[in-house]
Amino acid sequence: MGAPSRTEDSVVVAERRPARLLAGGTEGNARLTALAAVALILLLAVEGVTILELSPLISVHLFVGLLLIPPVGLKLASTGYRFARYYTGNARYRSKGPPPLVLRAIAPGVVVTSISVLASGVWLLLAGPRVRSPVLPIHKVSFIAWLAFTGVHVLGHVLHLPALLGADYARESLS
Repeated sequence: MGAPSRTEDSVVVAERRPARLLAGGTEGNARLTALAAVALILLLAVEGVTILELSPLISVHLFVGLLLIPPVGLKLASTGYRFARYYTGNARYRSKGPPPLVLRAIAPGVVVTSISVLASGVWLLLAGPRVRSPVLPIHKVSFIAWLAFTGVHVLGHVLHLPALLGADYARESLS
């Protein structure tokens, strides 16, 4: 038998990607978190466009807002898991080290404002247009606070995304 063809190599490499993502450990956790981050960046870009022209795009805004809930939940779970493993003394997570101090300091703000903006958005959706007065200011203020915290958070991580995600797509040796 001869050496595997380039197509066969690609298939084998593609089959390994989900296994590496689901393998766990610090690298699996980092890749899962990065994958959730990319989904969030794309959805938040669409959400940002709807804010510019909210009245005609309100249905898109509401739909994308609901679509944000699962990846936000996944990102909170994966980062919460890393936090818990690190602070409970797991050797692999301890050796990887903590995030930079600034990012650790703003993390509670990112979490609280993310939950607040999504919860108030769902509340607005369920309450309907007549019950906006008490909830809409909460949604707007939590969004402004969220934008500040999350802007710093994204800037602190965005340069690491290509390396985390690119590792899955780099040419690999099959030996």
